[in-house]
Amino acid sequence: MKLIIAIPSLAEAEKIIRFAEQIAVHADGPIHLLLVVDSKGRLSMTRAEEVINLAREVLGNQEIMARIQVGGTEKEIIQALIEGNFDLMILGEVPISYLSKMMHGIRTARVVEGAPCPVIIVKGITRRIRRILLCDSGAGKSSILSRYTAQLAKTLEGEEEVIVLHVMSQICAGPGVPDRDLLASVDELIELHTPEGEILSQDMRVLTQPGIQPIPMVRHGLVVDEILDEARSGDYDLIVIGAHQVKDWHRFLLEDFTRQILIHADRPVMVVT
Repeated sequence: MKLIIAIPSLAEAEKIIRFAEQIAVHADGPIHLLLVVDSKGRLSMTRAEEVINLAREVLGNQEIMARIQVGGTEKEIIQALIEGNFDLMILGEVPISYLSKMMHGIRTARVVEGAPCPVIIVKGITRRIRRILLCDSGAGKSSILSRYTAQLAKTLEGEEEVIVLHVMSQICAGPGVPDRDLLASVDELIELHTPEGEILSQDMRVLTQPGIQPIPMVRHGLVVDEILDEARSGDYDLIVIGAHQVKDWHRFLLEDFTRQILIHADRPVMVVT
């Protein structure tokens, strides 16, 4: 796994690096560190060098390839990802006011939408990854589970609890979906072989492997609200969502879901491509 850690705020650098440590130990080859500074002022550059030294200390014996970028933009970060052919990016987010948070969340979403690889956004409550909320809408031709297991599961320790959440929502339901399906439990959806039940059954088959404890869950209501509520009430360490490659009106709806979760989530979010 070729890993890049992007730090847009030097003030949040230690938090980002310490969270990244648990994933960086599984990286192949050097770890790339991208630091974004506001100006070429001596203070900013000195602080950037301190962050590089901290990364070398926290990440142990792993080789660090650092790059300092002055006044980086979303396009420049995406270009760095494309040129480096990375498998995963860990991206920090700056804690700011609500209005600025909305704008910064949109900028973060633009990076995610343009990224050619999965992105983990470090924000809010950060700690060792033990409980994972995997949100699978089943949109598109394939579940995000196969991509998740290939891109993230191998970077963890194999003792994580993975809750696979599917939200039954009238807004996202296809035409002709019976009302009983919208209110059904996990067991009912699986027993009735509904499309959602088949997705959950597939998810369980994909995730059932040594060390991983998959648990299916269904919630009913508005998708973003239910995901955020479950993330908080279930005390998860990481939210995993998919960047869906779909067309027509579903594309705009799902892109908005992704942006809203990136803006309002109070813990790290991984977007799987």
